[in-house]
Amino acid sequence: MDFSQVVNVSILWIFQHYIEVLGTITGLIYLFYSIRGSILLWPFGIFTSALYIYVFFDSKFYADMGLNVYYLLISIYGWYHWLHPDKNDPSGKGHNLLISKITKSRSIILFFITLGIFIVLALILRYFTDSELPYWDAFTTAASITATWMLARKILEHWLIWIVVDAVSAGLYVYKGLFPTVLLFLVYTIMAIIGYIQWKKEWRKIQLET
Repeated sequence: MDFSQVVNVSILWIFQHYIEVLGTITGLIYLFYSIRGSILLWPFGIFTSALYIYVFFDSKFYADMGLNVYYLLISIYGWYHWLHPDKNDPSGKGHNLLISKITKSRSIILFFITLGIFIVLALILRYFTDSELPYWDAFTTAASITATWMLARKILEHWLIWIVVDAVSAGLYVYKGLFPTVLLFLVYTIMAIIGYIQWKKEWRKIQLET
């Protein structure tokens, strides 16, 4: 196959998978703004989630499809919360939501909530759907629900959850042949590490100023 044939095949593939490709692009923009701690992450999160609802439904990743419905809704919530933090939220300062670290009590509560979500999802996927990887699908979904809520509250440790979830998800999408999404999640894994480092520096700066 010569170069022109490779180009033609590549263009044809992109046209056939344009929704997934567009979701990959907007997902990377979402991640860029997330690392910067910019509120612009939320509109891109809404758009990316809407695209991946279709992609995952078509690929029979039903938990991930449902997860992106949740992402869409939590993006709306996060957008509002970052603009209007709770008055009793210790990470709120004026009209800005500041980065905070998770408390021990909250981490225990979130662990058991995540475990409960995983068990429910695993049972549903195992016995009521044709999901090929029900337990892994349930794990990434449950952890992602928790991580996204933590992002909406601007909690530093949400990046640690994403590092694990993104790495596992990349492996799952290799299995399903969703290669643009594999690329996206490999980048997500690397950028989640960068995001954690960047947010931790910002958190330390906040501590010195308060």
